[in-house]
Amino acid sequence: MDGRCRVIRLLFPSPASRRFLPLLLLIAAACGGSSNVESPPDDGETPVAGCLDGTLGAAPALYRVCFPARWNGDLVIYAHGYVGPRESLALPDDRIGQVSISSVVNGLGYAFATTSYRANGLVAADAVEDVAGLTEEIRRLYRPDPTHTYVVGFSEGGLVAALAVERHADLFAGALAACGPIGDFRRQIDYFGDFRVVFDYFFPGVLPGSAVEIPDSVQAHWSDRYAPAVTGALGLNPPASRQLLAVTGAPVDAADPQSIGETAVGILWYNIFATDDAQQRLGGQPYENAGRVYSGSEDDAALNAGVARHAADAAARSNVDRLQTSGQLSIPLVTLHTTGDPIVPFLHESLYADKAAAAGASGFLEQRAVTRYGHCVFQQDELLGAFDVLVGRVTASTLRLARR
Repeated sequence: MDGRCRVIRLLFPSPASRRFLPLLLLIAAACGGSSNVESPPDDGETPVAGCLDGTLGAAPALYRVCFPARWNGDLVIYAHGYVGPRESLALPDDRIGQVSISSVVNGLGYAFATTSYRANGLVAADAVEDVAGLTEEIRRLYRPDPTHTYVVGFSEGGLVAALAVERHADLFAGALAACGPIGDFRRQIDYFGDFRVVFDYFFPGVLPGSAVEIPDSVQAHWSDRYAPAVTGALGLNPPASRQLLAVTGAPVDAADPQSIGETAVGILWYNIFATDDAQQRLGGQPYENAGRVYSGSEDDAALNAGVARHAADAAARSNVDRLQTSGQLSIPLVTLHTTGDPIVPFLHESLYADKAAAAGASGFLEQRAVTRYGHCVFQQDELLGAFDVLVGRVTASTLRLARR
């Protein structure tokens, strides 16, 4: 989602800024663990300062684990966000400028680990198993086992983090899920599709193809031809731009007119680069707007009569269930989201809260909102505060269990 996150290669990155800082890029200057990369040790070795690279079992998922010189016994696993399916499989970028994320985490005393997942694209369900497999691999390779293992994810990685603690509570102590589509993934798919069909209605001919059929030429020339065409069209027709935003509910920064283009290009990036991948992985076309009634334009009757309509394949719609959260928590989950997120709408937070309440799990959920425009645009103190809340909840839970 380059309307993407300001946190490091998140789930839903967008074309404008693809690598953002995750989690605790927080305070400290880089310190701690060595950057040396070693080969996997024999079973049960005592960890030493430094980093180790490997692959997870039969899956081609790559991983890296880094230990500090003085380990506090806890492990942070970083779940990265969406990576385009045409990109090469690689470990998430571990540097922001001259600062290494693993070194910062190690400097706080935590071990750090991350994985490429077994593939790029819409792989959140498989990514959950890869994160779980990485946790088990670290337990196999090192002694003692981590006292607490935390999953921290952003954007699509936020969905991975939430699903991980729902489905593998035996492996993790808790998770921080930031700016992720955790409320309803069908709504996330429809959000991208709705924006595209409404854009095409107000700006016909700017983008070839349709919401569900993406020509290869549009992907090949997105940056040099079509993204500039989108921003140019928006600027030439302000009334249509206002109606596009009113109908879709996509947020912008009222103080920054350029955010209109950032929002549109960011959302459309996902339509252009993720549509084919989603159709392949879900076994059909998952976007549905056949019965949708759009409102907010100057002429809603004309809009609803003229907007392109698409019916989803039943199998694809059903297969989205693999990406749906349940709200069934038995360990702490902390969420963090900007209220003006144009890529993953803030609505996901209330939808997930409803799921947790229905499952009787509200006591395990803490949600934090940041009043700001942007996808995963967090400041260091906000990230630190959310992680501190998670650690505090896990510590309190551990103490309660110890008293029993």
